[in-house]
Amino acid sequence: MFHFEEGEVFLIDKPLDWTSFDAVNLIRAVIKRYHGIRKLKVGHAGTLDPLATGLLIICTGRMTKQIDNFQAQEKVYTGTMLLGQTTPSYDLESEPDAFFPTDNITEEMMEKARLSFVGDIMQRPPKFSAIKIQGKRAFEYARSDKEIALKERLVHIEYFKIDTTNFPEVSFEVKCSKGTYIRSLVHDFGKALNNGACMTSLRRTKIGDFSVENARDLMELKKEIIETGIVDNDADCGH
Repeated sequence: MFHFEEGEVFLIDKPLDWTSFDAVNLIRAVIKRYHGIRKLKVGHAGTLDPLATGLLIICTGRMTKQIDNFQAQEKVYTGTMLLGQTTPSYDLESEPDAFFPTDNITEEMMEKARLSFVGDIMQRPPKFSAIKIQGKRAFEYARSDKEIALKERLVHIEYFKIDTTNFPEVSFEVKCSKGTYIRSLVHDFGKALNNGACMTSLRRTKIGDFSVENARDLMELKKEIIETGIVDNDADCGH
């Protein structure tokens, strides 16, 4: 039995190509339609890009007051990057804008670069990000080719592990503080090698003590919310 107004905390394994807001809006719409709750706070604790998958915490009702606490927790990500090219978005959302030879990159160079990103570092968010500047999202400026100045911020990287078995594709695992952009970390890693890098996949596996291993499939949760509903309605909601 759900208690949406008192507050629920859902651990979702966000699907590829969904925005975090897509997932929130779906849950809100299904609750409203099938449980007859007209006004309900629903929010998420930490945005995942559409091209990323993994752990997304969605809170309802009074538990939305805990969102800031959840967001402040350290997070763990796994993913892959491709050395030898860059993109404006730092991932595969945009086409490559530069290419570099990778035959001169050694294991020693990558290890030195990796270590330089462990600890407290200054990081500039991607221009294709959801950060608000003068009331607009950074990606809105970027898509209209307007130059914007994004300030560097202090973030903490607890660890940054890499696996170069499939070079020039490099697998990684990162544990980091709130506010860290993994796309920027990948981009800066490429720059540290006097080369280029773009992120090719990303998955969030942990937020504090919460793990994606305990997360639910979004469509299965939708089905359960509908099945436990008190409102008889055949209309569909969302994707």
